[in-house]
Amino acid sequence: MIAILDYGSGNVRSAQRAFETSGKNVILTSDYEVALNADGLVVPGVGAFAACMQGLRNVRGDQLVRERIALQRPTLGICVGMQILFAHGVEHGNHDGVGVWDATVEKIQAPILPHMGWNTVVAGSGSALFAGIEEESFYFVHSYAVKKKVGAIATMSHHGQDFLAAIEDGVIAATQFHPEKSGDAGLQLIKNWTNRL
Repeated sequence: MIAILDYGSGNVRSAQRAFETSGKNVILTSDYEVALNADGLVVPGVGAFAACMQGLRNVRGDQLVRERIALQRPTLGICVGMQILFAHGVEHGNHDGVGVWDATVEKIQAPILPHMGWNTVVAGSGSALFAGIEEESFYFVHSYAVKKKVGAIATMSHHGQDFLAAIEDGVIAATQFHPEKSGDAGLQLIKNWTNRL
């Protein structure tokens, strides 16, 4: 069973529909024990870093993510759900994140922001998420990102400058883009993740 964490961040229904294409049972939940014991947990995110982080704390989602990592249970962050997994974010002030990785989510230096639309990625060597879809494009909507390679397998993209598009690090993974809005390639990435649960 896959749990999509419902912590007031929006976009959960489209994520639920996309993950259901994997053939797995998918539920929306804010229940700590249900989310803790799910085969896979998805942390979506739409909006600003601080607001998402506050919503996450309201359901003890920060503690939940850390506990799932300690128990070696797969977790996937999406968009701002990826950003809040890092130590810090600077959108509308300095804010603490979950702290899974020691990096800061910063504003992208680009002529046009937000970075909105389709973009290619350079999949990290040995990536399981991008198996078979290394040359595809994915749908991004963001103005902030981590600007360095982090984790065991880092996938990068470029908009004005290089930024981290996805990360795979043991049982935890995350994408800056929205796989649920990325057509067939996004659905394949979801299947690649769910097939490993």
